[in-house]
Amino acid sequence: MKCRYFSLYSFFLSLLSFFSQAQLANSPFTGVDTAFWQDYHEAYPLKGKSETNEIRSIGIDAGSNIWVATPEGVFRKRPETKDWESIIEGDNKGPAYKILTDRAGGVWMGTWNGIYSYKDGMVKKEEGTEGPVSALCFTKNGLYAFGPKGVWMMEHNGFVKKDYAIARSVRHAIADRENGIWVTSDVGLYHLKDNRVVHFYETGSLVSAYVKGVAIDNSNQLWVGGLGGVSILQNDKKVKALQPADGLPSIYVNCVQRSPEGDMWVGTDLGVVRYTQGGSRQLRFSRRWLLDDKVNDIAFDRDGNAWVGTAKGVSAIMRRKMTLAQKADYFYDITMKRHIREPWISGPVRLRAPGDPDTWEHEDDDNDGEYTGNYLAMESFRYAATGSKDAKEKAKKGFEFLKLLQTVTGLDGFFARTIVPVSWGDNVHDPNRVYTERQLAEELVKEPRFKPVETRWRRSKDGKWLWKGDTSSDEWCGHMFGYYFYYELVADKKEKKVIAAHVAGLVDHLIRNNFNMVDIDGTPTRWSVWSPDRLNRDPEWLPDRYQNSMELLGFLKLAYHMTGDMKYQTHYLRLINEEHYLENMAKIKNQNPAFFIYFDVILQSYIYPILIGCERDPRLKGFYEAQFDEWMERRKGDRNPLINFLYCYTREKRVELNASVEFLKNTPLDLIGWRFDHRKREDVRLVHEPVLDEVQIDQLPSPDIRTAIRWDKNPWDAVSGDPSVEREPVFWLLPYWMGKYLKMIE
Repeated sequence: MKCRYFSLYSFFLSLLSFFSQAQLANSPFTGVDTAFWQDYHEAYPLKGKSETNEIRSIGIDAGSNIWVATPEGVFRKRPETKDWESIIEGDNKGPAYKILTDRAGGVWMGTWNGIYSYKDGMVKKEEGTEGPVSALCFTKNGLYAFGPKGVWMMEHNGFVKKDYAIARSVRHAIADRENGIWVTSDVGLYHLKDNRVVHFYETGSLVSAYVKGVAIDNSNQLWVGGLGGVSILQNDKKVKALQPADGLPSIYVNCVQRSPEGDMWVGTDLGVVRYTQGGSRQLRFSRRWLLDDKVNDIAFDRDGNAWVGTAKGVSAIMRRKMTLAQKADYFYDITMKRHIREPWISGPVRLRAPGDPDTWEHEDDDNDGEYTGNYLAMESFRYAATGSKDAKEKAKKGFEFLKLLQTVTGLDGFFARTIVPVSWGDNVHDPNRVYTERQLAEELVKEPRFKPVETRWRRSKDGKWLWKGDTSSDEWCGHMFGYYFYYELVADKKEKKVIAAHVAGLVDHLIRNNFNMVDIDGTPTRWSVWSPDRLNRDPEWLPDRYQNSMELLGFLKLAYHMTGDMKYQTHYLRLINEEHYLENMAKIKNQNPAFFIYFDVILQSYIYPILIGCERDPRLKGFYEAQFDEWMERRKGDRNPLINFLYCYTREKRVELNASVEFLKNTPLDLIGWRFDHRKREDVRLVHEPVLDEVQIDQLPSPDIRTAIRWDKNPWDAVSGDPSVEREPVFWLLPYWMGKYLKMIE
């Protein structure tokens, strides 16, 4: 009866797999690794008072010097330095509002007491205007100046006042490509032409009358930014409006500028948005990209780099051409320099000064084993794709560390979370502690499964290491994931025997302990529980029933695959036929929302390749394949290259390449865990999906506006990041080398 049920179920899932594949196969099979523009950030704060760093206007002269207007005056930065120098000194030093450069190399400055010019190394105060001057612009007729006390035009003998009936609250002015001027103000947009003034302020023309920035795009459309968004005008008619629904993170627009390539940059109170001519857009906000999210002005240098004036200094959003191969070299170099610690552990580093990678130092992590398993898989794919001797040697080092995690404990089959040198002492996460009876009572009420571990760190017998116990199930998954690919892609016959013996020893530990990992205290660790007595018969373990059933089947199947020892297959089949572990696993897709956490998705992606790659029974293999197909259909929206390429490897398919390559390209070079708070954005909604008990946003953030990636973190999180941590770039290198091995990236 059970066999008949299983056959029908497998047939149904096979049909489902067929239809799922038709939907998944929607992307090119191979991506050519052509050069792309890689953005990165350079920060140029001004020293001194906080007011000095409020950049009101920014300009770049013919010599690539950067000029800024601030409440404390005008400052200049030369190309060869990060230092700023004050330009107007003495009694004339004071608030400045506008910087304008000309083609002849001159610089014009609107300040509290009028206009200053700079030419041939000399600063000159121009006569004929009354300060303050808040806006300047060149037209075919010459230079115009605007301020609360009037409008002036520069003629042969100096500035002459003009009689234009416009508001005194002028914020910005540009030439209209003919003989006129567009002027923004607190009460609308003005067009000055042929001694006529046209005033636009009604909502048929503008989103609102409070406008600050104005620019003309390559189609001769006028972009007017202000309160509410951006109004796009053509022939004096509003043809479109850009608001939060169109990607603006804030309704407070402060400036609009056109780049040399014709992209339109919109500066807001919550970052800057680049609207490309191709129709895409990119948001840049948070300290990864800007010294402050409030963007007041933007200028472009001759190379197309954007110099952004913020409320706390100048941020240069630089760019350079890179291929994915060059990016891989860059990330690999950082991995070797900072993210491998003794004896060969791949992990994050702590930054003593948050945000400064030069202050890095090694630290332990709960998941050192799991993520060195990722590193092991990465080097395995690098070797398989290139035949590199270096990759093979380093893969072996990764394996030897994971193996050491078991032998260092002195326990039969039990492995540690991580190790640190004894010299670290108490400078570790989760140091040993004592629970009072009251504290324990509190913890048990919150979680009856809680295990009070007072001694997490123990000295190894050789006195060299401190090892951390209470190892978790995710460590198991990460280890097995790494072992599988090292075994399949790298190891020779001799090494395969070593891997097989090691994996067998670990799984034997589970078998001896009723499928639990038992710590030095003789009881299961807090999370490493796969016993049917717990999963199937203890209601407190219901949240882990489906996930952990899948994991244990994967561990047993891998041990059988490597050793050929029937005892692992016997236990595997007994759990399927008598304890319903396959039926448990089938319900993963219907996990109760109260129990779902995003990290389970990644753990599942570790185990599917093992189950499918090691299974020889056509019925069971068909079951796993069909479930993986259905699972993958649900995961397309994650646009996760690790998941995508693991699926392609396992199912011998080529899908979701565009999403994978897009991720690899958009991942920033900066690996610092900058904090991203998407709750402030007006272009997204806060939701409780896909994880019910977490606050997330309804649009998946691109990797360039997420904190540094770690696959156990929910990519949809509304708030994330810790700038005192730099993440290891293995998260990027692993899918990259998978794509190379699969010849999906050429």
